[in-house]
Amino acid sequence: MTNNAPIDDVSIGGDGIRLGQFLKFAGLLDSGGDVKEAIIDGYVTVNGEVDRRRGAQLKLGDVVEYDGRRVRVCE
Repeated sequence: MTNNAPIDDVSIGGDGIRLGQFLKFAGLLDSGGDVKEAIIDGYVTVNGEVDRRRGAQLKLGDVVEYDGRRVRVCE
Protein backbone atom coordinates (compact mmCIF):
# COMPACT_ATOMS: atom_id res chain seq x y z
CA MET A 1 0.00 0.00 0.00
CA THR A 2 1.40 3.37 -1.02
CA ASN A 3 0.96 6.51 1.02
CA ASN A 4 0.15 9.47 -1.20
CA ALA A 5 0.37 11.97 1.65
CA PRO A 6 2.53 14.99 0.91
CA ILE A 7 6.05 14.99 2.29
CA ASP A 8 6.96 17.93 4.54
CA ASP A 9 10.59 19.02 4.63
CA VAL A 10 12.10 19.52 8.10
CA SER A 11 15.42 21.32 8.31
CA ILE A 12 17.75 19.92 10.95
CA GLY A 13 20.55 22.44 10.36
CA GLY A 14 23.20 19.76 9.89
CA ASP A 15 24.07 16.45 8.30
CA GLY A 16 22.33 13.92 10.56
CA ILE A 17 20.03 13.30 13.50
CA ARG A 18 18.85 10.23 15.42
CA LEU A 19 15.41 8.84 14.67
CA GLY A 20 14.02 9.40 18.17
CA GLN A 21 15.21 13.00 18.24
CA PHE A 22 13.83 13.67 14.76
CA LEU A 23 10.34 12.40 15.61
CA LYS A 24 10.11 14.98 18.41
CA PHE A 25 11.90 17.73 16.48
CA ALA A 26 9.54 17.32 13.49
CA GLY A 27 6.50 17.44 15.79
CA LEU A 28 5.33 13.92 14.96
CA LEU A 29 5.41 12.91 18.65
CA ASP A 30 5.56 14.96 21.84
CA SER A 31 7.53 12.95 24.38
CA GLY A 32 10.42 10.53 24.57
CA GLY A 33 8.09 7.90 26.01
CA ASP A 34 5.73 8.22 23.06
CA VAL A 35 8.68 8.01 20.66
CA LYS A 36 10.04 4.87 22.31
CA GLU A 37 6.65 3.15 22.26
CA ALA A 38 5.88 4.06 18.62
CA ILE A 39 9.28 2.83 17.43
CA ILE A 40 9.24 -0.42 19.42
CA ASP A 41 5.69 -1.18 18.28
CA GLY A 42 6.75 -0.78 14.62
CA TYR A 43 4.63 2.28 13.80
CA VAL A 44 7.54 4.30 12.40
CA THR A 45 9.06 3.78 8.95
CA VAL A 46 12.24 5.20 7.44
CA ASN A 47 12.28 5.23 3.66
CA GLY A 48 9.33 2.83 3.62
CA GLU A 49 10.84 0.26 6.00
CA VAL A 50 9.93 -0.27 9.66
CA ASP A 51 12.88 0.75 11.84
CA ARG A 52 12.77 -0.23 15.52
CA ARG A 53 16.03 1.53 16.45
CA ARG A 54 15.39 4.78 18.31
CA GLY A 55 19.07 5.67 17.88
CA ALA A 56 19.16 4.97 14.15
CA GLN A 57 21.15 7.72 12.44
CA LEU A 58 19.12 9.53 9.78
CA LYS A 59 20.77 11.33 6.90
CA LEU A 60 19.68 14.11 4.60
CA GLY A 61 16.90 12.98 2.27
CA ASP A 62 15.56 10.21 4.52
CA VAL A 63 11.75 10.12 4.72
CA VAL A 64 10.19 9.25 8.07
CA GLU A 65 6.52 8.30 8.38
CA TYR A 66 4.32 8.06 11.43
CA ASP A 67 0.52 8.07 11.70
CA GLY A 68 0.01 8.96 8.04
CA ARG A 69 2.40 11.94 8.10
CA ARG A 70 5.61 11.91 6.09
CA VAL A 71 8.57 14.18 6.73
CA ARG A 72 11.92 14.42 4.94
CA VAL A 73 15.21 15.22 6.67
CA CYS A 74 16.66 18.39 5.11
CA GLU A 75 19.67 20.54 5.86
